[in-house]
Amino acid sequence: MASDGAAPLRPISPAERIDAIDVLRGVALLGVLAINVVTIFRVSIFQQFLFPKPPLSLSPIDSAIETILTLAVELKAFALFSLLFGTGLAIQFGRLARSERRTLLLVRRLIVLLAFGLIHLCLIWNGDILTEYALAGFIVLPFLFGPRWLLAVAALAFLGLYLAMQVFPPPGLWPGTAAIAQDVMDANRIYATGGFLDVLAFRLREIPLFVALHAYIFPRTIGLFVLGAFAWRTGILRNPPRHLLLSIAAACIGLGAALILCHAGGFITGGRTRALAEPLGTILLALGYGAGIIGIANLESGKRLLGWAAPLGRMAFTNYLAQSLIFGWIFYGYGLGLFGRLGVASALAIGVAVYIGQVFFSAWWLRRYRYGPVEWLWRTLMYGAAQPMRQTA
Repeated sequence: MASDGAAPLRPISPAERIDAIDVLRGVALLGVLAINVVTIFRVSIFQQFLFPKPPLSLSPIDSAIETILTLAVELKAFALFSLLFGTGLAIQFGRLARSERRTLLLVRRLIVLLAFGLIHLCLIWNGDILTEYALAGFIVLPFLFGPRWLLAVAALAFLGLYLAMQVFPPPGLWPGTAAIAQDVMDANRIYATGGFLDVLAFRLREIPLFVALHAYIFPRTIGLFVLGAFAWRTGILRNPPRHLLLSIAAACIGLGAALILCHAGGFITGGRTRALAEPLGTILLALGYGAGIIGIANLESGKRLLGWAAPLGRMAFTNYLAQSLIFGWIFYGYGLGLFGRLGVASALAIGVAVYIGQVFFSAWWLRRYRYGPVEWLWRTLMYGAAQPMRQTA
């Protein structure tokens, strides 16, 4: 399949990839895994929204780990993935600039992602983020045709909408306490002891609750997508000035951490101000993490320190779906049935063990193949032609 009178259209080759971005994606995947295994696979995610909260018999170490994850990791890792997805979309947009089929290929890319997401959502795990990413991608795609200033304005607008929704929640969007309590009670029974079909039926029944959760963060996802595209357009990710990145990292981490800690400690008074502090702090902290990791990964010592994460980041799609399959078997009734039976530390230890296994597997796989298996399938369906897989091809 040829481009319009030019070379054949093809995915970016491994040699053309920016290692620092892959490193950041691989590190962010650890944060996503930690939150998913502790707050969704181990127990019902909706348990935290019950008021008054049910009594939890957590050990001191469980409580400490849960606090650290909440303050330092929760939602920040997902925000990083949103930034990186927007960057990836902008990279694809730029690489296809000379093709008259650019829009068609990018739309096809998002349609394939949506299909993967719906399969993942319905058949494997309803904590899926791929469906939301595909839908957000359709909204972001038209902005990529505009100038850089339009991306900056759109990012601020969507992030501003997200922050406004935290201060002024849309009425009727979130279900009542009784519905949440019933769902948590059913989850504790079905996820822990149900067979595959029982879990599947309950997973589908839970989707409306997850849709409500996604509705609250959807504007943030779009805003971070556009912000990631803007960062790519500025060139800061292609030829990063390390001192600038590390300065941005220090400022964002400092301010974001201060806002989150003040919110958690109750030092900020006023309901609306408190409602704004935590989500704003989360965005700033994610930006700080991203700038810091990319800055470090561009240092020679940083490459040695974080280089192990690059193969994992190159195969993030495959690893993300594999985690859902593995944790589903570990925690749900059709497997080991550990749902609701483990503390935070034990669940996190299992998650870290899986992550370490994926680090080694990703490095082994990419020594032999150009792409992860799901990445290869995604590219093949996007371009409409089988892509070369083996490194020797």
